Amino acid sequence: MSQHIAKPRTTAVILAGGTGQRVGLSIPKQLLKIAGKAVIEHTLTTFENADSIDDIIVLMAPGYVPDIEKIVAKAGFTKVKKIIEGGATRNETTERAIAALGEGLAEGEDRHVLFHDAVRPLLSQRVIDDCVAALDRYDAVDVAIPSADTIIVTRTHGSDGEFITDVPDRSRLRRGQTPQAFKLSTIRRAYEVAAGDPNFQATDDCSVVLKYLPDVPIHVVAGDEYNMKVTQPVDVFIADKLFQLASSAAPEQVGEESYRELLTGKTMVVFGGSYGIGKDIAELAESYGATVYALGRSTTGTHVENPEEVDDALSKAYAETGRIDYVVNTAGVLRIGKLAETDNATIEEALKVNYLAPVQIARSSYKYLAETKGQLLLYTSSSYTRGRAEYSLYSSTKAAMVNLTQALSDEWAGDGVRVNCVNPERTATPMRTKAFGQEPAGSLLSSDAVARASLDVLLSELTGHVIDVRQQDPTAGAAKASGFEQALAAVLDRQDGV
Repeated sequence: MSQHIAKPRTTAVILAGGTGQRVGLSIPKQLLKIAGKAVIEHTLTTFENADSIDDIIVLMAPGYVPDIEKIVAKAGFTKVKKIIEGGATRNETTERAIAALGEGLAEGEDRHVLFHDAVRPLLSQRVIDDCVAALDRYDAVDVAIPSADTIIVTRTHGSDGEFITDVPDRSRLRRGQTPQAFKLSTIRRAYEVAAGDPNFQATDDCSVVLKYLPDVPIHVVAGDEYNMKVTQPVDVFIADKLFQLASSAAPEQVGEESYRELLTGKTMVVFGGSYGIGKDIAELAESYGATVYALGRSTTGTHVENPEEVDDALSKAYAETGRIDYVVNTAGVLRIGKLAETDNATIEEALKVNYLAPVQIARSSYKYLAETKGQLLLYTSSSYTRGRAEYSLYSSTKAAMVNLTQALSDEWAGDGVRVNCVNPERTATPMRTKAFGQEPAGSLLSSDAVARASLDVLLSELTGHVIDVRQQDPTAGAAKASGFEQALAAVLDRQDGV
């Protein structure tokens, strides 16, 4: 009878020993803020959410361990088991990690380990899973991508500068990334052999295995372009923009009975509920047992640009049901034209309805949503990624909705309030028809489809996300794409969107 062998535990080791001095920073670059959070917090979040990772160890720059302890405590990362100081060099830091990984292991017990640079915060779940899966067959795994640039080899000739000595075949060249993954026994043995070399020095761990354990094959997993290393000031800007644009597909639908179970007894307030997406959301939620207040100028006489009317609507819903679980705002106006030729009344209307109203709705909703750990759902437009001629008012206010979502999700996270933003592809709504007239059948999303996706978002645990709702099936390929890959695809697809 064959004996069952338990799968080794998999530990992610986050290498955060850099000080940032090389690029003139006063703090380690892993503590720089990107998209409202420290770089290392984004990195830890990725591994915390990875099903294939069992636990996490952080090797932090000397003197900054308390900073990481605060980040871990505030974010509630349960997989982080140890935070220890790194060494003076990359080699010494890895050696400390290996020693920590070996603590508590029984004789003959092994472990899988992924070493990852803390300053690569855009790592995808796909790369992590591929590395972990590869360790079932190989003892050492690297992550790399093809080089888009021609690589040259140079030599310096005194004061004359550098001269090319070789141009390697680019088809065989790869750019190394992290994670680098190993069986613990393998990387430990490589460092034990390396310790006998008085000239030992390495900048990554696969090179240690390659040099000191030449008989161990190192498998290469495909990385991705988004897995960039935040090293230079320009990298901070690029990473920040990628986080801003990152979007998600709508969560999977939970099934008819689950909708009813989750919505029965809940209260939803929908601003902009007179027609279009708002009306469809209200009717859909009501059909599953929610108490819904669908508010709009043409039906209930509610003007979202009037703070008192927003306050009154929310107070009434709370007084009658004792709770507010979801607040949705689909109200908006679309005014197209050259800014220099736009009158003050039109500008004021656009700002009040598209920007100030959502801000007021958010502010007024907070106390109710904090009580129920509920969700605020806002809406943006495909034009938020880049303003276009004659859409200056509309696209700028829609970009503001994304920033408002991301800011509030962070601000309200400690109170359990979720904030998300739906970004529908061009949708057949009365507002769009008024602006563009009748468009070809099949070229637009139905408002009902957007409403269904919106309901899925409301019933999910997502927060701080921009959720793309597009005509193609989001499970066909999009599910495997990272948020950053979706962001790029969306930018390319939105060139004529509203």
